[in-house]
Amino acid sequence: MGWNTMTRENQRDAHALRGACLCGDVRYEVADEFAYAANCHCSKCRRTTGSAFKPFAGIERGKLELVEGKEILLAFGDAEGHDAHCGRCGSLLYSVVRNGAFVHVAMGTLLDAPSIRPSEHIFVASKAPWFTIADELPQYAEHAIRP
Repeated sequence: MGWNTMTRENQRDAHALRGACLCGDVRYEVADEFAYAANCHCSKCRRTTGSAFKPFAGIERGKLELVEGKEILLAFGDAEGHDAHCGRCGSLLYSVVRNGAFVHVAMGTLLDAPSIRPSEHIFVASKAPWFTIADELPQYAEHAIRP
């Protein structure tokens, strides 16, 4: 399937977003139906992104489809929890979480703007000491507290 060609399902759903790694060899489509979004400051997210935090959006795993590059994807972890990187350029695309049920899409890899924005900072107890959070979003020492 060509990069500009949308699947039949996505032709019906105009809310599909495109995403890709830095080199463009791994490409995905994801529904713009994210359940939540946050900025994660844990040490694992900092190391895998090389940044102070990872902005991510969470969605059910079945709503993300790899459209190119599946054969070069590198997964660090197991089937129920791993980080998925491009095997050529190393970009972190998403993390499989919550016993394999959800993916946390690295928002920086989205080519189209999602309707959701991060609504909180999580794992701020382990944030980089050189980074200052300068917005008014709620901050949680670990996971956000959800009802």
